[in-house]
Amino acid sequence: MKLSGPSLVPPTVKKIVVFLHGLGANGDDLISLADEFAPDLPDTAFYSPNAPFPCDMAPYGYQWFSLQQRVEEIMLAGIKTAAPILNTYLDDLLKEHNLKPKDLALVGFSQGTMMSLYVAPRRPERIAGVVGYAGALIAPELLQKEVASKPPICLIHGDADMVVPYEAMSSAEVALEYNQIPCESHTRPYLGHGIDGEGIDIARKFLKRRLYS
Repeated sequence: MKLSGPSLVPPTVKKIVVFLHGLGANGDDLISLADEFAPDLPDTAFYSPNAPFPCDMAPYGYQWFSLQQRVEEIMLAGIKTAAPILNTYLDDLLKEHNLKPKDLALVGFSQGTMMSLYVAPRRPERIAGVVGYAGALIAPELLQKEVASKPPICLIHGDADMVVPYEAMSSAEVALEYNQIPCESHTRPYLGHGIDGEGIDIARKFLKRRLYS
């Protein structure tokens, strides 16, 4: 199974940012962030693939895994099914542009953050970094045995989020730091399940540091 979706690719590509959307959305949901990031990330290609499976909770959109049963064991099984598909997609992009893992960053939202936080530390070579909006770290207890690389993580979460609890950010931060994975977290006051201007600015600065320093 091959992923596909919208992209913004300049003539010369030296860096790659991949957006991973949330449940019931598609690649179009996040690709507009490319316009916000591009001025500070020269020669960067932006990709926003559709998740591999049709959403089973709506008549439209896609999902990385089912959330009909929000039981960690079931969600983890779904993540493990989607992870090889995503890893193949990332490997193919790096090969296509003749770039190294250090030239790649992930930006996830909600379920896309869950995928990013699962996949990135398990990749054999460290990528540049991960921005995770409004997400959670699934099965943190597995990290100690399975971590293979330690990419810097930037977590951003609204404290009024009624979909993915705000407390998920601090839980993820504790687990990541316990496993010596660099992590910074940013609270967005009064923000629900979404991305605001300040959150975009935080991510842009983080990506610039990680991809170009």
